[in-house]
Amino acid sequence: MGAGSLILLILCGIAFAGGGILLSKVLAKSSKNVVKGEAYECGIEPTGTNWIQFNVGYYLFALIFLVFDVEMIYMYPWAVVVKHIGMTAFVEIIIFIAILFLGLLYAWKKGALKWM
Repeated sequence: MGAGSLILLILCGIAFAGGGILLSKVLAKSSKNVVKGEAYECGIEPTGTNWIQFNVGYYLFALIFLVFDVEMIYMYPWAVVVKHIGMTAFVEIIIFIAILFLGLLYAWKKGALKWM
């Protein structure tokens, strides 16, 4: 794949995304009203303002969940090729899990795992 193909791919991507946005602006009906501007709370009437502060602990908990969820994305390909690569792959995954475990210990020490 040369540079010309890459440029063509980027241009096609921009044209496809921009064309979709432009087409939706032209064809879709648009109406503005007060209800569309309200925050959505699962069908329940919203109470208070939209700009309340959430506790930082929620974000830390979500980040920790994301880190360990992404961990599984890396472990699946490892599990597929571990027999082929051998001991090197085993050592690498031990180091990977050790680093994740250190991150978990750090989060625990900082209190990120405490739920309100």
